[in-house]
Amino acid sequence: MTLPMVVRDPGLPARVRIHEVGARDGLQNEKGTVPTEVKAEFIHRLAAAGLATIEATSFVHPKWVPQLADAEALFPQLQDLAGTVDLPVLVPNEKGLDRALALGARQVAVFASVTESFAKANLNRTVDEALAMFEPVVARAKAAGAQVRGYLSMCFGDPWEGAVPEAQVVRVCRALLDMGCDELSLGDTIGVATPGQVTALLTALNTAAVPTGTLGVHFHDTYGQALSNTLAALRHGVTTVDASAGGLGGCPFAKSAIGNLATEDLVWMLDGLGIETGVDLGRLTATSMWMAGRLGRPSPSRTVRALTHED
Repeated sequence: MTLPMVVRDPGLPARVRIHEVGARDGLQNEKGTVPTEVKAEFIHRLAAAGLATIEATSFVHPKWVPQLADAEALFPQLQDLAGTVDLPVLVPNEKGLDRALALGARQVAVFASVTESFAKANLNRTVDEALAMFEPVVARAKAAGAQVRGYLSMCFGDPWEGAVPEAQVVRVCRALLDMGCDELSLGDTIGVATPGQVTALLTALNTAAVPTGTLGVHFHDTYGQALSNTLAALRHGVTTVDASAGGLGGCPFAKSAIGNLATEDLVWMLDGLGIETGVDLGRLTATSMWMAGRLGRPSPSRTVRALTHED
């Protein structure tokens, strides 16, 4: 298998934690329902490839995301990974939290919007109403000993509102941190961000006393900018990057959004920069090919395509 030439950049982090979202964010956008057993094997294969944080599922009402309606059936099939792999789950409200905690989830996430239009489309609430809904969720999760991640969607652009002012992102980030979130993931939900915008937002967050160490980035590749945006974040000191095996996913509530940053494309770049991830690119590529076969279509990841078409 071809491997990238390694040229270490001392201005970049020595290690990056990949927050793998393919099994949740990736599969929730599928038109059909993936069998529970296939999801479980997918997650086990991702773990075997070296991914140590794999977002497993979402405890959202099946009416809204039927592709993840099997959360109660899936999560127990992953318990052999407990202790070696973090398995965060998305919880939209207190009912979702109750379901997750009952199964022993130790890492949960809430999903906020920084724009009013997307908050209405995704949660049928205003931004402030959504934050008020999350407050008891975060408090109860922390009281139960769980770690809490806060997702922020539309941080760089919104399909209805256009460019998003940095102040809106800062306000929601501060609110989530103040209510107890351990980590925030800045989402470029429709993939319109550019590197300068990434650096400017991260700088604005630091100015508002949001530490870089609490931040992760979540880029979509609509305009082919996900890797360049990730590199800009790394240069700022970010060490947590969301990615989806094989480039699976989009956003069911934002029709202009296409696939997430492919984990293989990310690992190829990080390997070439000499940044440790703990991920075996060959095993990861094989896993994405396996899942592409189950979904009945080729993987959109450029790295997967390149490595699997070698002579």
